[in-house]
Amino acid sequence: NRTEDKFVLDTLAGCIEYKSLLDVVVNAFYVQDGRYCLTSERNLYVVICYLATFQLEELGLQHFSRIVKSLDTAKMQKFLRFFFNALYLNTWIKDEWSQFYDSLYVKENWIDPLLRWQPKVQQLIEQLTDKLRNCTPTLKTSKVTQPKEFNLSIPRPRAIPIPPPIPVLEKGPPVPPSTYKPPKEKKRLEEIKANNRRKAEFRSGLLYVSAKVINFFLNSLLVQGTFLTGRDIVPFLPQYLEVVWELVLRQYFEELQIDNIPIKLNAAAILREGALYQRKMEQELKRVENLLRGARDPSEFLEWQKQMRGKDLEEQLAEIECRRLQGKLSHEEAILARQNVVQENKKKADLMREEKAELMHQYAEKHLQEQKEMRELVEQVVEGHKNAKQAKIKLQKYKQQIVQEVCEENRELLRQALEEEEEKLRKKYELIQQIRAIESLPSIRHKFVDLTETGGHGLICEMSIVELRERLALLREAQKAAEEEKRDQIIQEKQAKEQLLLDKLDQISLFRAELGRAAALKQEEKKRKFQAGERPVKDERILNLQRKIVERTMERKKQAGLL
Repeated sequence: NRTEDKFVLDTLAGCIEYKSLLDVVVNAFYVQDGRYCLTSERNLYVVICYLATFQLEELGLQHFSRIVKSLDTAKMQKFLRFFFNALYLNTWIKDEWSQFYDSLYVKENWIDPLLRWQPKVQQLIEQLTDKLRNCTPTLKTSKVTQPKEFNLSIPRPRAIPIPPPIPVLEKGPPVPPSTYKPPKEKKRLEEIKANNRRKAEFRSGLLYVSAKVINFFLNSLLVQGTFLTGRDIVPFLPQYLEVVWELVLRQYFEELQIDNIPIKLNAAAILREGALYQRKMEQELKRVENLLRGARDPSEFLEWQKQMRGKDLEEQLAEIECRRLQGKLSHEEAILARQNVVQENKKKADLMREEKAELMHQYAEKHLQEQKEMRELVEQVVEGHKNAKQAKIKLQKYKQQIVQEVCEENRELLRQALEEEEEKLRKKYELIQQIRAIESLPSIRHKFVDLTETGGHGLICEMSIVELRERLALLREAQKAAEEEKRDQIIQEKQAKEQLLLDKLDQISLFRAELGRAAALKQEEKKRKFQAGERPVKDERILNLQRKIVERTMERKKQAGLL
């Protein structure tokens, strides 16, 4: 009915209006006694708190008791016991509500009525407590299901299966005799391996002999760390070059004669082989020139280098020590700086405390001043409400006047815009008429072209189409002549290159023949000496050179002793 609807609407409006006050009580209830209550029931406690605080006088205790008893007994008993606690009402609830409203108003209109109703509400709380004690929970007993056996038919016995016949294995083929014999490939690989080993031993022996010859020559030149001059080396130089060159040629000839493998030489191979011979000759000559120039004892340089390295090491150690001391000094300075920072922070903290106290004092004074100004402002607002109607009438008249002026200006602007638009349309119409008149005139569609005339643009490079064609023909002839000349030049270069390759090939063949002949003669001479049992004897020139080396050494020592 309408009464109930009005009551519900009033209750909802009151809960919204006094939400801040009701939240104080409900939040405290959830923190203390209602820790295990559901959050979804918060609105229920808000409504009960509103009814007890603001509507208890109108409802009466009887209607309020009906509402409470219609709800959950345990929840209502817990909430009412918390809310109607005289200690809570006189202490923190009063203080919290006084933050929103005047403390005197809170005490007279809300706290005192609640304290008056507190004894009667306490009786209601006791009734709810007794109800909770006397109620016993009833347990529902469920009927136990009794299982029944299935009516199954008895299966027939299965027949014993007949076993399958045992298969007989077929006789396999005999083992081939090649299984117990070594393969031919293995024997062939061993032969190739032995052949390669013999070739490698021969090459290593040849290199060993050449190294011995070179070492012998260098030992003969070097006497007590000093090289001889080029004048003393010249008599023995041809024999040395002959021995070394024969060894090099012999080695190269043996490499060419390995297995007599035919090699097809192309242009690159021919040039490469010619360059190889040339490079070997240049290397040998360069090495001989270096020997002829002589060399000095590097001991002085090594001693100087050792001293310099020692000095560098000492400088590095000194630098490291300086860095270590600098690091230690910076560490001490950092500790001192940290102590200074701590002291400064303490001083700043003291200053900040003093400033904070001063600011709090100023804030209190400012707050009092603002309250005073707010009271004055409220008084002014109250006085201003009295004159609001007159000001509203004046404002309405002023707005009407402004609207009339704006309407007149808009009409004038629209009239001017229409006139300008009509003028533009008239000009466009005249222009269209002129264009149509020009298009209606007959025009010459065919144009006669003279290929011998120029374009008449006034440029220096202008020419007619006939002249252009003649020039293009001349250019084609010149290009064709240049191509023919280039082709002849390429043919000549190709012939010259072929002739060069033929000359190189002739030189290489001659060189190879000489190498083979020299190697054969050397081999025959070696065999003949070996058969005759002759032993190599030192050359007399070598002995003379050694004697001269000793004499020069003695002279150098004597001069060094005199000095």
